[in-house]
This record gives sequence, C-alpha cells and structure tokens, in this order.
Amino acid sequence: MEIAKHIPVLLKESIEGLSIKKGDVVVDGTFGGGGHSKEIYENFPDIKKLICIDLDEDAKNRYEDIFKNKTHIDFILDNFKNSEQILLKAKSSVVDKVILDLGTSTFQLLNDTRGFSFNSDTALSMSFSKNGSHTGFSAYDIVNSWGEDSIADIIFFYGEEKKAKLIAKAIVNSRKNTPIKKSSELASIIETVIKKRGKIHPATKTFQALRITVNDELQVIEQALDAWWRVLNKNGRIAVITFHSLEDRIVKRWMKKQTNERVITKKPIIPTAIELKINKRSRSAKLRIIEKI
Repeated sequence: MEIAKHIPVLLKESIEGLSIKKGDVVVDGTFGGGGHSKEIYENFPDIKKLICIDLDEDAKNRYEDIFKNKTHIDFILDNFKNSEQILLKAKSSVVDKVILDLGTSTFQLLNDTRGFSFNSDTALSMSFSKNGSHTGFSAYDIVNSWGEDSIADIIFFYGEEKKAKLIAKAIVNSRKNTPIKKSSELASIIETVIKKRGKIHPATKTFQALRITVNDELQVIEQALDAWWRVLNKNGRIAVITFHSLEDRIVKRWMKKQTNERVITKKPIIPTAIELKINKRSRSAKLRIIEKI
C-alpha cells in the first residue's frame, strides 16, 4: 500500500487570507490530513481556540498524531454543516475564522478502503464516514440498482462527463452478469468506453460524480456556508478551497448573495506555478474568501 503524503493546497494564501488575530476562535471544517490546522496552530499561538472537524473516523487518528496533549484545540467528529451542534460540543458559541478545504483527502485516495480511487481494489462505498453516508446509499447501490437513465444523469451533471450515457449503459450491461463490487472493476468497465489518453484517468469524472452523489456534497456545501455564516462574528472570515467547477460555482454564487462588498477575493486565488509543480493535485484548486461586516 502506498503511504500517503499530505500536501495542503493553497496553504499560505488561505491562512493569510483569514487574517487571524489574537483571541480568535478558528474552525478547520475539513481537517483531512491536518495541514491547515497545523499551520494555524504553529503560527498563531495566541488564538483562543482551534476547532478541527471531519466526518472521517480515520482523521481523528491523524489529529491525535499531530496534536496529542496540545491545549486550546478540539477535534469534533461530525458533518461540517452542523455548526451549532459542533460549537456546542466544542463549548463555544461563535467563531471568528473558518476554513473549508473541499478536496478529497490524500489519505482517502492513496490509503483507500472505501472505493474512492479507481486505482484501488476495494469495495465500492465512497462514503466519507465508515458508518455510511447520511444519504442512506453507497456507490455500490448506485451502480448495481439504479436505473440506467439515473446513473447517466449523475455522471453527466456531477461529473460533467460527455460520455455519461455510454458509461451508464456499460455499467448496466456489466451488472447483468455479476454485481460490480470493487472500484477497480468499475474503472475497468469505464475504460471499455473511454480509452486512456494523457495523465487523467478515464474514470475520474465518473468517480467524482458517484462520490458527490453518495455524500450529497453540493447540497452540503451551501448548507455549511449558511450555517457558519450564522455563527460568524462581525469582521469574521470564511475561506473556501474548491477543486472543480461545480463546487466553485456554488461558493461564488453564495458569496455574491451576501453582497459583493463583503467578498475579499473578487477573483479566485489559484495556485502558483511553483505549487503546481510540487503538488499536481492543486491544479484545479480555487480559493475564495468572504468577510462579515
């Protein structure tokens, strides 16, 4: 198994953009590998509290490795949309700064146990939680029991895949013989429709669509932004890092609804050429920041 190396995306830009000050309560809503949290904790020792959130139980172990016996820092295992519930657990009523890195964790992709990666031979789940998604279904359920048109629709709309209908047809034809149980099996089916060219795997967009559907990701983004905005102090900031156009459109539209004078980033901040060279996963990342006035 490949050992995951976590490289946080747009680290300098996002932390600087939050404008963290003494006495702030800071939230890392998507802890992942802890890169942003570690940077905040080490560079701003005079903040009041750092609250780290993740829905993945494995993230708790990574948190313990990084922050064992550290003070004024909490880990909350929860969906990052549940701001009031999270703050209750963390014994805080409001926050000053929030960062949301919406990318799939490097650990989930490389040390995959839930079928996130087309390179892994693991069972199709794609739920961020080991206990299953709040939607009540898994990627296995979608590919093995949903109708062909429904499968095509999610691949087209959530994966922005032009060959969605052909992929859905191939999936349905394949499952007639035997259930599609593993991510590698699904990837092989997709490769019969789309031949591999270049560095991007032909299954990338389909796997993205399935993951988004299983975890209801796009709906959760707007719910989370609304939730944290409600508990954000005056002059507080929210920074969001997105990784594909569907996410970015939601964040951009949501920020515009709060009025443009509050938006710090009139245009999204993107990785530098140096970061792109060091971390290929940053290639589609965009950072947007908003301040509550």
